[in-house]
Amino acid sequence: MTTALDVIRADRVLTVVRAPRIPDPRALADALAGAGIRCVELTFTTPDVLDALRAAGAAEHAVVGAGTVLTGEQAAAAIEHGARFLVTPGIRAEVAREAARHDIPVVMGAFTPSEVLTALDLGAAAVKIFPARALGPGYLKDLRGPFPDAVLIPSGGVNAGNAAEFLANGAAAVTAGTDVVAPTDVAAGRWSEIASRAASFVRSMN
Repeated sequence: MTTALDVIRADRVLTVVRAPRIPDPRALADALAGAGIRCVELTFTTPDVLDALRAAGAAEHAVVGAGTVLTGEQAAAAIEHGARFLVTPGIRAEVAREAARHDIPVVMGAFTPSEVLTALDLGAAAVKIFPARALGPGYLKDLRGPFPDAVLIPSGGVNAGNAAEFLANGAAAVTAGTDVVAPTDVAAGRWSEIASRAASFVRSMN
């Protein structure tokens, strides 16, 4: 079975959705996957995210995961509702343990080299470098020195103007945020607009 990490590495991008509401999670996931961003992260900062995970997971070509996962309980609930990957904002050992129990990849948030090492020691399949805007694309190249084999995914401040540079400096994939999925567009159900932005973002990566 193709894993979420396989898809992230193949597409070199995933998107994180932060919105006050998602009126049609499956339509959102379909719009993003159709535009070339198959991995979709729905976060625990969105109300009723577990129901949204279940609905979005029905999208034929999307791989849907849960983000801003802080506890083992949240991890277990997300997996029960169909999450195929988990994302944390920082080091969360109990999330890593729950993910390992279910053979679900976790993308663990980190910033410093010590945090990256801790994330890898805890079994993270990939490490989210957050906030990426703080030190920019060159920081990914610096991290590549001590961590040549780590799957590093910058998040926070990545946009169509700098995604290619992050990839050129060693990122395995990048995270598309509000540059693609503006909260107002999501809440209003403007799926065609989101698909257009996603396609533009994917083109910018090359």
